[in-house]
Amino acid sequence: MSKHPFFTEMANGGLSLESFRYALLNFYPLVAHFPSYMAGALAKATAFAEPGVTETRDWLIQNIKVEERHLQWYRDWARGFGLTVEQLDSVRPPASMNAVNHFLWNMSHRGNLAECLAATNLAIEWATGDWSIQVYKGIHAYTDHSEVTIDKRSLAWLRAHAHYDDLHPYEAMELIKRLCNERPDWQQKAFHAAEEGLRYYELALDDCYRVQLQASA
Repeated sequence: MSKHPFFTEMANGGLSLESFRYALLNFYPLVAHFPSYMAGALAKATAFAEPGVTETRDWLIQNIKVEERHLQWYRDWARGFGLTVEQLDSVRPPASMNAVNHFLWNMSHRGNLAECLAATNLAIEWATGDWSIQVYKGIHAYTDHSEVTIDKRSLAWLRAHAHYDDLHPYEAMELIKRLCNERPDWQQKAFHAAEEGLRYYELALDDCYRVQLQASA
């Protein structure tokens, strides 16, 4: 996922400002609602006698707490690229970019605990950590744009996801393994949840790259 051409161009400074803003704007609901998806998983972590459930509960509570500042950090990043909070809060992403939100919402309500972790903290967080590392290294290429502000505040979200957030998917993987112990049906469902989450993520990226191709045509 981190090798998607959209992220490659984002990391090397090749995105048009229009394309960058399009992505920041329409990915905003995913960032804003991510703690809610994890809260759906937390609501399922009640069978404490089962392996891994108590650990998953505690981990989710801690992880949701970590997400507390991410909304504001993302808003600061978007503002640095010329978007307003009003634009972010009123956005209605196109279907191709909103599909991942519908999938995660559905999974958090209908999936089992392992599926929830696989879809959110494994698939989405893992991919996000990977591409954030690349983009963080190259983000200063956009300082040449007169309408872009690159500073400590606008880099906070990227910096966080490029550093400590890369541990979360590995921790989620270990929890999923415990939850699925001797439960092959759960193992299969968790695998499919992660796979499907990545496909929806890719669908959103394809839409972002379409805008980039149109801008450079």
